[in-house]
Amino acid sequence: MRYQNTYVNLDPRLYHKQPPTALKNPRAGHFNTQVAQQIGWSEDKDLMTRWVDIVGGQYVPAKFEPLAMAYAGHQFGQWAGQLGDGRGLLVAQVLDNNDQPQDLHLKGSGLTPYSRMGDGRAVLRSTIREYLCGHALTQLGIPSSNALGFVVSDTPVRRERMEAGAALMRVADSHIRLGHIEWIASFAPDLLIEFTDYMIDTYYPESRNSEAPVLAFLQTVVERTARMIADWQLIGFAHGVMNTDNLSITGSTLDFGPFGFMERFNPAWINNHSDHTGRYTYQNQPAIGHWNLNIWLPHFMRLEGVTREALSDCLAPYEATFMQHYQQGLCRKLGLPHQPESLTLAFDWLTLLEDNLLDYTNSFRALLGLIAPEDHAYERQLLATLTHELPSEALQVWKDWSARYVEHVQALSLEQVVNDIQTTNPVYVLRNSMAQRAITAAEQGQFEEVARLYELLASPYKVQDIATTLDSTPPAPNAPQMPISCSS
Repeated sequence: MRYQNTYVNLDPRLYHKQPPTALKNPRAGHFNTQVAQQIGWSEDKDLMTRWVDIVGGQYVPAKFEPLAMAYAGHQFGQWAGQLGDGRGLLVAQVLDNNDQPQDLHLKGSGLTPYSRMGDGRAVLRSTIREYLCGHALTQLGIPSSNALGFVVSDTPVRRERMEAGAALMRVADSHIRLGHIEWIASFAPDLLIEFTDYMIDTYYPESRNSEAPVLAFLQTVVERTARMIADWQLIGFAHGVMNTDNLSITGSTLDFGPFGFMERFNPAWINNHSDHTGRYTYQNQPAIGHWNLNIWLPHFMRLEGVTREALSDCLAPYEATFMQHYQQGLCRKLGLPHQPESLTLAFDWLTLLEDNLLDYTNSFRALLGLIAPEDHAYERQLLATLTHELPSEALQVWKDWSARYVEHVQALSLEQVVNDIQTTNPVYVLRNSMAQRAITAAEQGQFEEVARLYELLASPYKVQDIATTLDSTPPAPNAPQMPISCSS
């Protein structure tokens, strides 16, 4: 690998250097060969041979420089003070095959000075969920952290019950969060200039070409965040814990806790059992992204030439960027051009899904069964299931909508419409039931289902022979969509 450990050269107040605390008897869960090739891990025989020992914390390669980052944040809208890597270590930074920086972050590596009341460990169920979700989002084309692999161990970890300790080697383009700046503003304001220069030079060097590099950097962060959240919305993903310490400065999905992929379409679904007010529901994600950035930006007023008016200008493109990206994507999911008539059809479609709690993923994909049934048997069956679920009054709404939709499609190239639908609407997402089946098997020492889901989610836009009917079966219409626990 091409190491580029630069964070360790920053002011030592920003981190605590320490090795991981080894897990007892670590064993392989799954190894991501795609990530290994991307970062050059697969070219190092020592790393390949000893990856389980490395992820299990038993072996630290010579060029690793593990450290726990300090950061702060707002959690559920309230200032939480100092946080930091309480169970993770930034072990190395490298350049990938595209000359882009990538962080290697070991999660579940033991206590750090920032652990607070935690035990520094991760459990198998949350580790599998994060491993599969990072992989799923990456293959869906959404900016996200991914993972090199994970291990399970004999180290006992207590949550609601005693569970097996696990560890994950997360790979992300950056682990710098909005909360890093919040920590600096509260505890080390003299570091703001140095740290801002580091963020620009490492992740946004093109901003140096601007007359105002800091403002150019900030506006780009705003726009990337808006596009990321629009991508989440389009695929039906809800992060679940959009605290300021869980948003990256690069606009990549980071820190999977109680996330969820929408099944039956309910924008108000609370997927985090700790989110008692519904702050982080699917429908609130765009507004929360704006709120977080609005909290983050004023800290830069300490820098010369950065005024409140200038920061307002940096934040201003957020809504327009989100809406343009989301609306263009929504029209493309229907195979339609981005224009007012298409948007009217699209929002009427979403209303039909919501009013009848139809499955989000299956319903969009079923449109192929409407416009090209002869060539898409799988989607033709999805369409039959969809219409079968509709009550008589809703069935007429569907018939009216589908007639309008087909009329629009007939004025376009059918080949292009089909291509757009196929490449923007996945056949498979990581449903909670899929992840739970993999977790249940893994807790019995069987990781074949993790491996199968890894392969399935590697090509989410294609109908696959390795799929089962359970991979695309939503909960019953009246069954509650269960929230996920924060404990991990």
